[in-house]
Amino acid sequence: MKNSRIAIIGGGNLGAAIAEGLIKSEFISPTHLTITRRNVAALANLQSQGVTVTSDNKSAVQNSDVIIVALKPYNVREVLEGLKDKFDKSKHIVISVVTGVELEELTAMVGHNAPVFRAMPNTAIAIQESVTCICHNSALNEQVNYVTDLFNQLGITIAIDEKLMDAATVLGACGIAYALRFIRAATQGGIEIGFDAKTANLISAQTVKGAAELLLKLNRHPEQEIDKVTTPKGCTIAGLNEMEHQGFSSSLIKGICTSYEKIGK
Repeated sequence: MKNSRIAIIGGGNLGAAIAEGLIKSEFISPTHLTITRRNVAALANLQSQGVTVTSDNKSAVQNSDVIIVALKPYNVREVLEGLKDKFDKSKHIVISVVTGVELEELTAMVGHNAPVFRAMPNTAIAIQESVTCICHNSALNEQVNYVTDLFNQLGITIAIDEKLMDAATVLGACGIAYALRFIRAATQGGIEIGFDAKTANLISAQTVKGAAELLLKLNRHPEQEIDKVTTPKGCTIAGLNEMEHQGFSSSLIKGICTSYEKIGK
């Protein structure tokens, strides 16, 4: 599987970001990558790098080994069922990054003719910093390892049960927006205490990045790192306690739960 050819069906923002990440990581040669879109001119940058750009989904599938489906949920059924006779169980792996379409549905769309994966990345995939949750149906260990390695080029990968895929969407994909809203609020606070907007944004963003890296690289619990900067009668604990009085943690938890309730409707 090392030299597999990859086709990305759907060259929108996510599909194009996946292509860019795979090329930057050197996981695949651009000449082994195909991406489809009706408006092929929108993918001129990828084409200039040696990627095959086409509006022909059938030829893309026939000439590839790994098929990444990056379509919109509303047209995935129409497109995949039109490709059903092109999938080959002995050759293809199908990976869907489409929100809300379950493995059982995907398997029916491709006609039980190939192993199927679901993957839920987030928009940080564009800079190879995504967290991608994956699950699969009827895949061999070699295929699971390949798909895991593929998404590890774009950040980190976590294998989960499919029943948690909606939760992964909320925590990982919607979570980008939650984190950015915190940075925006921190920036506004920084402006109020004296910084210009650009400097406040830079300090806030880098601080959040550093906090995340402390947890990821040192494998620490957040409270361990919080304790290091909360001295008795200090300004940090005073600020944290005021945030909690105003409902900071509870509002975030309620927001996550509200998003989860929405995605299940």
